[in-house]
Amino acid sequence: MRGWPAAPARLVPRGELPQQPVPPRIKVLHVITRFWAGAGGNTLLSATGMDPAVYEVWVAGVPGGDLWERARTAGVHTVEVPRFREVLTPADVLVLWRLVRLIRCERFTIVHTHSAKGGFLGRLAAHLCHTPVVVHTFHGLSFHAQMPRWRRVSYRILERATRRFTHAFLAVAPLLAAEAVAQRLAPPGRVRVVPSAVDLDHIPHGFDPAARRELGVPADVALIGTVGRVDRQKAPLDFVRMAAAVHAAHPRTAFVIVGDGPLADDVRRLAAELGVEVRLTGYRPDADRLVAGLDIFVSTSLYEGLGRALTEALATARPVVATAVNGVPDLVEPGATGLLGAPADPEGMARAVGWLLDHPDEAAGMGRQASARVRTAFAPAAMCAAIDECYRQLLGLPPTP
Repeated sequence: MRGWPAAPARLVPRGELPQQPVPPRIKVLHVITRFWAGAGGNTLLSATGMDPAVYEVWVAGVPGGDLWERARTAGVHTVEVPRFREVLTPADVLVLWRLVRLIRCERFTIVHTHSAKGGFLGRLAAHLCHTPVVVHTFHGLSFHAQMPRWRRVSYRILERATRRFTHAFLAVAPLLAAEAVAQRLAPPGRVRVVPSAVDLDHIPHGFDPAARRELGVPADVALIGTVGRVDRQKAPLDFVRMAAAVHAAHPRTAFVIVGDGPLADDVRRLAAELGVEVRLTGYRPDADRLVAGLDIFVSTSLYEGLGRALTEALATARPVVATAVNGVPDLVEPGATGLLGAPADPEGMARAVGWLLDHPDEAAGMGRQASARVRTAFAPAAMCAAIDECYRQLLGLPPTP
């Protein structure tokens, strides 16, 4: 006999039986640094998508962002940890103490961590509290070539130090899983790939004329855009340089960045210098809907675990051009689901965008194939089922019927 036998069919509905004891739920604490953007959205779907009859889910992380209220509304217990920050600070000792106090008080069965700071502090706190099961998800690597060497080395050391406290590792893409093993952040054979889901119920299946009108661009002008925080990781200045090169060869084009961030003014200045108009919408909570108004989606990120906005663009069947970083090539396969370019190479990205503009039928076909793939493999139910399977295996529980 392999595993525990399945339960026979229920002969009498539960409502017709005498009151029966309610099985205790499994308490899960997600610890994440930034509870917003890509990893935050993924964690929210993980927290809200688990069976509430089986799991009692909590989330703890850096205060701020619009996902906290959404989590509370969905019935998730939330803890915005005071003085928790994205970068390493002396206050991290206090944050660690608060996490230890929370874990000891609530006696979680599973601590599931995300991102660099959340992963280090959460796993260390779980270890100090002798938490039975500790899981870590790689949404991306915490260190990259664009950061100062001392910080890159520090983050690598911290992530390696906590791998022995971890019972299972998840990664949002195959190449990211391989990179985590190569960097010795996880032992070989211990990382399982769980695609990062997107909320497909709110994403159009294809081009949305209403979104296009809201972006204020005529139907006969090709609209090329991106979605994301306007910061160093997303390389928005490379997007502007790409836009200038594309506009020089294809004048009937317009460009938009849906998002806001510290480099917004730099984007405006560079666009004026290069003589190309790039509209910045600012932060939009409906960015996943607006992306359906684009003709081509472009991601110029210097590093990216997978790219939530990129996945959402593919779900709307948008032709895409993205930098070949981290797990992105697992999602964007040249000639099948889009085109790739090298990071920090706006001229190369412009050539790829120009090719899609010159080959609209092939571009549309890639978009359709990408949408079909994303809507099958990146549904929240599929992600939550994989996480549930991981939890059950670690706890020795039978699979979900």
